[in-house]
Amino acid sequence: MVNWGGWLLWGFVGTIVLTTLMTLSQGARWTRISFPYILGSMVTPSRDKAKLLGFGIHMVNGWAFSLIYILAFHSARAFGLWPGILGGLIHGSFVATLGMWLLPGLHPRMASEQQGPTVMRQLEPPGFLALNYGLATPVSILIGHVIYGMILGGLYRPLGGP
Repeated sequence: MVNWGGWLLWGFVGTIVLTTLMTLSQGARWTRISFPYILGSMVTPSRDKAKLLGFGIHMVNGWAFSLIYILAFHSARAFGLWPGILGGLIHGSFVATLGMWLLPGLHPRMASEQQGPTVMRQLEPPGFLALNYGLATPVSILIGHVIYGMILGGLYRPLGGP
C-alpha cells in the first residue's frame, strides 16, 4: 500500500537534493545548466523571477516524478537502493537525451539547433546530451538523478512493509 506521507517527504527531500547538486555543479563550473532557470524562463522573461518561479516548477515536477518512481516500485514490488538507482539512471538518461532534445520545441525563449537566436529566442539550445552547457553536464545530470533515485528507493517504505 502506498505510503503517501513517505512519498511527500522523500519526494521533497529527493528534489531538494537533486536541485542542490545541480546548483553546486553549476557553481563549480562543471556545467552551465540550471533547470530552475530554464523552467522559469518558459513563463517569464525576467531572469530573477525565472529563477524563483523555476524553482517552484522544478519542485512540483520533482514531486510528480517521485510519484512515478513510487508507483513503479509498487508495481514491480521492488523497494530499496538498487531499484532507486535504476530509476535514477533511466530518468537521468531520459532528461539528458530525449528531454534536452525536445526542449527547444517546448521552450518559447530557446533557440534550436536549426534556427539560431532571435530577439525572442535568446537561450542557447542544450544540444546532444546537453553538451552545449558543458562537457560535464550529462555526468552532472546522471549523478543528480541517480542520487534522487537512491533517496527515493533507499528511504521510502510502503505501508505494511515491502
